[in-house]
Amino acid sequence: MKKLLALSIALACAGVNAQETKVAIGISGWTGFAPLTLAKEAGIFKKNGLDVTIKKIPQKDRHLAIASGDIQCAATTVETWVVWNSAGVATTQIFQLDKSYGADGMVVKPGINKISDLKGKTVGASAPGTSPYFALAWMLKKNGMSIKDVKVTTMEPQPAANAIIAGVADLDAGMTYEPYLSAVRAKPEAGKIIATTLDYPMVMDTFGCAPKFLSENGKAAKALADSYFEAVEMIKKDPAKSYEIMGADVKQTGEAFGKSAAFLRWQDKAANQKFFAGEHAAFTREAADLLLEAGVIKSIPDLSKLADTSFIK
Repeated sequence: MKKLLALSIALACAGVNAQETKVAIGISGWTGFAPLTLAKEAGIFKKNGLDVTIKKIPQKDRHLAIASGDIQCAATTVETWVVWNSAGVATTQIFQLDKSYGADGMVVKPGINKISDLKGKTVGASAPGTSPYFALAWMLKKNGMSIKDVKVTTMEPQPAANAIIAGVADLDAGMTYEPYLSAVRAKPEAGKIIATTLDYPMVMDTFGCAPKFLSENGKAAKALADSYFEAVEMIKKDPAKSYEIMGADVKQTGEAFGKSAAFLRWQDKAANQKFFAGEHAAFTREAADLLLEAGVIKSIPDLSKLADTSFIK
């Protein structure tokens, strides 16, 4: 009898698991993506019929993981989808994750007081096609300069912040984001922040997937969006527990994570609907023009195909 009972339970569990849609998501340790981790760790994805695997993949490689089928979906900045589609990796955004309110920025060594001081200087930034590189191009353009006016050395956000703190001689500035930006804030004697997304509001993150996945898994795509919104609600209702879970993923205490999170705004369903009603298209067009001007892309893809808002209704 016990064996039969055990077998029945096993078969029942197998049936439940069979109903869960498997999906692999590519992200980084960026604070704005953390509700996706919360949705997984708090069982929200599972509750909504999803078997989610989250993989930490550098932004410069995330589209390659989608192209290979290693992941089906990813989180990244709005302009990055332009780059990926221009490069032939078809991807479609389905909901907005966050907006940066000072969570991304430029850090500099002592003696540099404004962006124009960087002419001819060396700046550490992620590779072309990434958010930090785009942020650098955007900030330079808004100050009458371009990428050609500085020397860019490829450096990821965490090493860039660490290099400024350490006073690396041949690096004058770096592009970084939370939680690494706060490390520079804590060491004002080593370096300082001269520009953030409070000054230049241009970092907005969205979640998207391969069109094939979306066409074959419409219910799962809706569940991904709903799960994200549930995670955002959980943060509002129980911030302490949520910060602890999300902070653990990036080796931060809940308190430290909460301080990093203060520099961004996660976007709920209402905010999503408002964003995709007009702001998304307008920003995408301006971003695409800058990417083309900076030589990051060779041509602008069909921007009308970069988002599907049916999953946030």
